[in-house]
Amino acid sequence: MADNLNPDQRSAAMRKVKSKDTSPELAVRQILKRMGFMGYRLHRRDVPGNPDIAWLAKRRAIFIHGCFWHGHDCRRGSRKAKTNRHYWRLKIHGNARRDAMSQVALKKAGWRVLTIWECELRDIGKLNRKIARFLCPDRK
Repeated sequence: MADNLNPDQRSAAMRKVKSKDTSPELAVRQILKRMGFMGYRLHRRDVPGNPDIAWLAKRRAIFIHGCFWHGHDCRRGSRKAKTNRHYWRLKIHGNARRDAMSQVALKKAGWRVLTIWECELRDIGKLNRKIARFLCPDRK
């Protein structure tokens, strides 16, 4: 975003930021389809943390996080906002805290949880192996 936006313009721009069906999420769903992993549900509010992808019977949940928005330790995630830094630091810290609490709640309920970071989409082969290990831990 440009630094010269007034508060109303910035607010309008932020309203356009999607939380569902983002490009990284659609890419992961395409990978799952190509790998033959189907039967999942999307954004289930009845599952702790409202995971992006969930297999209810298998008790598996996948979260797909944007590196900046969730405070990942990669180059993109460690970027600092140019304006309103205090707000963004608190916002991102709150997102990370909520993510951690969601994972704890899911694990206590007997779920296995996988977080896929936006930056991991750069190495599809590695991501495929990570997903396969998560969904089929007994398969070699």
